[in-house]
Amino acid sequence: MIQRWQLQPAPTWVTCVPSLNRPELVPNFAQRLAEKLGLPFMPIVQKIRQTQLQKNMSNSYQQAHNLDDAFIIANWKGMSGAVFLVDDIVDSRWTFTVIAALLRCNGSGLVFPVALALKSF
Repeated sequence: MIQRWQLQPAPTWVTCVPSLNRPELVPNFAQRLAEKLGLPFMPIVQKIRQTQLQKNMSNSYQQAHNLDDAFIIANWKGMSGAVFLVDDIVDSRWTFTVIAALLRCNGSGLVFPVALALKSF
């Protein structure tokens, strides 16, 4: 799927959404994906506080507010290129939105979210 996507500009690196509950699951997958694509994997997104599950929030406002100050970005000199942002399951899409905004504010190029599954409410 990713190789057929034909993104412009093409991503030059891969990062992922971290989890405090399952800290190895997504990074392991994202690293293998990066290797397959011949791109560097840089786990520069850090989750600094526990959040409630997005699926337990009643509305979009609560989902967005739940993520306030939950993530930080560790700068990396090669982060100016476009990036694949990988997550396992997407509930609200707010996590992708918040992390993409943080990446862009910290100097990243375009952010292309990639999820293994979409969970519908």
